[in-house]
Amino acid sequence: MGGFTFAQVLVLIIATASMLVVSTANRGGPHWPFRGHDHRFHQPKCEDQGPKKIIVGGSEQWRFNFTYTDWALKNGPFFINDTLVFKYDSRHSVYLLPDLWSFLNCDLSRAKLLGNVTQGGGKGFEYVLQEWKPYYFACGEHDGIHCNLGQMKFFVMPMLRCMV
Repeated sequence: MGGFTFAQVLVLIIATASMLVVSTANRGGPHWPFRGHDHRFHQPKCEDQGPKKIIVGGSEQWRFNFTYTDWALKNGPFFINDTLVFKYDSRHSVYLLPDLWSFLNCDLSRAKLLGNVTQGGGKGFEYVLQEWKPYYFACGEHDGIHCNLGQMKFFVMPMLRCMV
């Protein structure tokens, strides 16, 4: 399987399936896509509200030793054109990791720096989710220790705001 162990492939499959399930959670109430006893597929109504600004971590902001993966799961779904706001002190940064493997291993070797240590102060650093694809974020400080031990990493899979 191209150098991957069975366990690694299984983790990739489970993580991908989880992203799809979480990204569609709470779309149209407890019975979406089914309404009552009618089991035909019904598309949800369009969201009336436009893009949101979401502070990563809520009141905890972007800090060491907070489980951002749990935060993302509890605060989803996220939508295309939503803006993530990273507020942090000068001990942190924001990186966009290229793939799930890099995310799982906190491998920053191919990651793109989005917000350096000075950009999180004040109103914070903003990042717009522009495409329907998984986005993997992590703090890159101290050679990945903030990502690994400090749990400063999460992923989102933004969805379309309106399905017509």
